[in-house]
Amino acid sequence: MKIAILGPGGIGSTFAFQLARAGHDVTVIARGARLAHLEREGAIRKNTGERAVVDVQAALDPETAWDLVLVSVLASQVDAVLPALAASAARTILFMFNTFEPLDRLRDAVGRERAAFGFPAILAWLDDGVLTTSIVTRGPLLTPVSDPAWAPVFTAAGIPTVVEPDMQSWLRTHAAFVVPGMIASIRAYDRRAGLSWTEAKQLARASDEGFRLVRRLGDAIVPAAMVTYGRLPTVATTAILWAMSRVPSIRRTGAAGPGESRTLIDMMTAAAPGDTQTLLAVRP
Repeated sequence: MKIAILGPGGIGSTFAFQLARAGHDVTVIARGARLAHLEREGAIRKNTGERAVVDVQAALDPETAWDLVLVSVLASQVDAVLPALAASAARTILFMFNTFEPLDRLRDAVGRERAAFGFPAILAWLDDGVLTTSIVTRGPLLTPVSDPAWAPVFTAAGIPTVVEPDMQSWLRTHAAFVVPGMIASIRAYDRRAGLSWTEAKQLARASDEGFRLVRRLGDAIVPAAMVTYGRLPTVATTAILWAMSRVPSIRRTGAAGPGESRTLIDMMTAAAPGDTQTLLAVRP
């Protein structure tokens, strides 16, 4: 299949690597230093030394009938690429990033019949252009997608994927779950030390507030594992966040900085003004 990856950070690069290795015709759309690096390499290179050859472009070709354009930019960056996506001849446009906003805006922007949504169950980052990645391959939190056609394609490429028809509920639940963890990793990365118990407790309360907000907005808590997590007592969530801040691989993700967690908290606040005081109190 002919696939374009728009946004080749750690997540996009992981998809590009796996799909190219699986035999698909992969083109990476990049800019700036990442574009220059990929043009020199002509491939995605992992910290293990493995390489996957990809084509590289500075812009999405609107005339190419891509089978898939996978969009893995940050939510705060998506508006800048919507005109190119709308003009594209792609058959499917799969948005693959954290967001709390209603998904209808993106569907309407690119055409409801070809818009799809997902989220990567992947931990990944780039160091000097070299990819370090860990793909979730088992358990209840595999990569979800709304379009059933792409689950077997990604699974065959080494990214186990499940079908989730209600991606808006999934993404909103995930935001409630992940924002406190993001903030924990940012603080731990900056100070090179784990959170105090008091800090972890404050973030646990922010998590509780996020789950309540999802329910208040009429969205379901999905998947089932998140139903269980959302019902944990605050002391248990506190212990999880306290422990997470001491895991080196999780702490390393804090190097990405506070931008994404700020955006998600702002989206949650816009959805329900006045109902996110605890989240705003921990906003980095």
